[in-house]
Amino acid sequence: MTASLSIGIAAAAGPDAAVVLAPVLEQRGFHALWVNDTPGADALAVLAAAASVTDRLVLATGVLPVDRRSSDEILAQIDGLALPTDRLVLGIGAGQTAHGALDRVRTAATGLRERTPARIVVGALGPKMRQLGAEDSDGVLLSWLPQDIAADQAAQAHDLTPGTHVALYVRTAMDTASIPRLHEESARYGSYPAYAANFTRLGIGPLDTVIDPDHDRLDAYRAGVDEVVLRAITPGDSPADYVRFVEAVPL
Repeated sequence: MTASLSIGIAAAAGPDAAVVLAPVLEQRGFHALWVNDTPGADALAVLAAAASVTDRLVLATGVLPVDRRSSDEILAQIDGLALPTDRLVLGIGAGQTAHGALDRVRTAATGLRERTPARIVVGALGPKMRQLGAEDSDGVLLSWLPQDIAADQAAQAHDLTPGTHVALYVRTAMDTASIPRLHEESARYGSYPAYAANFTRLGIGPLDTVIDPDHDRLDAYRAGVDEVVLRAITPGDSPADYVRFVEAVPL
């Protein structure tokens, strides 16, 4: 298995960054642009900007929290932005749902699959959510995992549903100037209770899961999952920073 290779950015980068970056990704042969939905920014609007300047690039959200966005709202926005559903992937997740997260995500996943041709994948940490993604959507989006555990979780998903798609977010810094921000990102996620509990359960730390100039794990990651999403950690947030990141990725 050699996974397809994609790039991820935060929605806070904005539509202007997507307009610059997306054609570069398409020209270089990357599979997809993934956009994190973040408070105060809109992943779907950023993807609409990317769609306007590309023809083939897959456009994906990673992830839309279903506690903040209902299926009706998501679908209405897709229609309003005229997003191309034939190359759209809707990554969804539980968000801050404290109770009933599985039921809420399952309802959203099955409802969206019935109402849009876009593919639906579920952001998942624990085994029950991964099973839900494999069985009730088109795939699973993993994150913050070392390559051996990612490969094991992908194999489990494929055993449950052959043909399910397993994508993996990997925080990545391509130069030493980006390492401080990579460490900040790692510490921030390590402070979130759900992620902290997952790191403890797996016996790992956030920095065990990243790619940086001293830890080139890309080939190992690509051997174990269907798609590797390099979540770009850059020195700044300008479009030029993201383009330089992409140009440094070995294909």
